[in-house]
Amino acid sequence: NKNKKDVFILRFSQPLTEALIIFFGQVKRENQQWLVTALRKKFGNNILGEAIARKIKNIKKGFIILNGVRMWEEFKMIKKIGGKIIYITAESKIRWQRVSKRGEKKDDNVSYQKFLKMEKAATEILIPKIGRKADFRIENNGSKEDLYKSIKTVLNKI
Repeated sequence: NKNKKDVFILRFSQPLTEALIIFFGQVKRENQQWLVTALRKKFGNNILGEAIARKIKNIKKGFIILNGVRMWEEFKMIKKIGGKIIYITAESKIRWQRVSKRGEKKDDNVSYQKFLKMEKAATEILIPKIGRKADFRIENNGSKEDLYKSIKTVLNKI
């Protein structure tokens, strides 16, 4: 029961999103993938983890939610600062339908086959493996209410 002002949601993809909007005025998943691949090649696999760690240092108190762990270095950074990993997943068809419906990125409305191909990209391939090492796992195949109930159950264990 934290106050809303005490909860901070940070996404590992946020620096990528901000850069793509500045340079191109839009965000595509494929552009996020090539940009982070180039950044990791030049600066190391933890480049986004380092960016998020800097943002975390500015938060004096509160509950921090980090979204989008995709590399072991990011996983280790969260564990090093005492964080818990909650892996929330769903069947691929359900994920595709939800992504298409949200339309956060310019290329979210793709065919199911294209979606599956995009999930095999180097930036996505470790997600299930990292998920297996998570402290908690939530299957999100049901309603929002089911998800919120599962999250509440997990948070009560933390």
